[in-house]
Formats: sequence, C-alpha cells, structure tokens
Amino acid sequence: MATYPIINKETGETKVIEMSVHEITDWYKTNPEWQRDWSKGGSSPISEVGDWRNKTSDGWNDVLRKVGTVPGSKVKPLK
Repeated sequence: MATYPIINKETGETKVIEMSVHEITDWYKTNPEWQRDWSKGGSSPISEVGDWRNKTSDGWNDVLRKVGTVPGSKVKPLK
C-alpha cells in the first residue's frame, strides 16, 4: 500500500490516504474535489534510486561493529 497526501480543491483541507495504485486511480474519479498535494511529496513518489547499502556511511558500520560485540550476536559490518 502507498500513502498519498491529498488536498480538497474547494476547502483546502489536507489529509493522507493509504491505498494501492489501482484504488487511488478509481478514488480520484469518484472524488473529483480532491487532488494530490504535491507540496507534501515532491513531483514523484520515488525519492531515491539505488541500493540502500550504497548510501550507508562508515558511522553505520561502527554501530554494526559495536552491536556485533554483544555475546551471541551475528551482526557484521556491511563493508
């Protein structure tokens, strides 16, 4: 399920709804007074591209190393 920030064109009321892509398309057709509130979510629902492992810092590996020192832990640094 995806979340969609929406705004009422007549009243300015805002809210966030959660539904599938197929459901939101039908929902907009039956609720024409509502539209996507782009000020809340940018121009695309996808904000980044790539694997999360490429975006971690060495600080995260430091945290993983510390967690790995706990007896019984199987956590290992990513790099």
